[in-house]
Amino acid sequence: MQDNTTPKEKLLKKIRKALLEKRENPYPNLEEMPLYPETDEMLEVIFAEELSKVNGVFVYCESEIHFIENVLQLAEEHKWRKIYCWEPALQKLLQTYGYPFYATDKDFEQAEVGFTLCEALIARNGSVLVSNGNAAGRRLSIYPHQHVVVAYASQLVLDLKNAFNLLKEKYGNNLPSMLSVITGPSRTADIEKTLVLGAHGPKELFVFLLDDLA
Repeated sequence: MQDNTTPKEKLLKKIRKALLEKRENPYPNLEEMPLYPETDEMLEVIFAEELSKVNGVFVYCESEIHFIENVLQLAEEHKWRKIYCWEPALQKLLQTYGYPFYATDKDFEQAEVGFTLCEALIARNGSVLVSNGNAAGRRLSIYPHQHVVVAYASQLVLDLKNAFNLLKEKYGNNLPSMLSVITGPSRTADIEKTLVLGAHGPKELFVFLLDDLA
């Protein structure tokens, strides 16, 4: 007897049969399995290594004075003039040591450097988690050619899930409307497969890590 079943009907029949069959899950504890191997390395070391792999610059500062000294050296090397900082806590730190900056968006189209805080540093991939919940908003980490991030030791975590836990502790259910993970300077290889830094954002990323203030 000739089988008049079409290829489509045969395929659907196989799919129905497969769905009805009870199959054992080959990975029953998948969510409990670690994605990465365990490590005893310090988070600061992991973050510094991963950040350097994506062309970012990591600077550990033993004190606020050490931070200012490093910033002054960078500013001299790069000839920074138009430095913008809109975070009150960070402004207070810079003002304490008489470091000049723009506190408003006056002449912002000429901005060379943006100083911001962050929500967390993610050691596993050398990333910086930022949001528009801080005074820097969306612009200061994107528009200037150089982005300087100031973070504290308590913000350094291993994975993204740990970073989200910090967000929940800080904001509860009122999360900021914009969350972004920055991994190194902006980059693209769309044109002839050639890597270009700073195509859609900062050309350079500097991350300063300070111990938490007492």
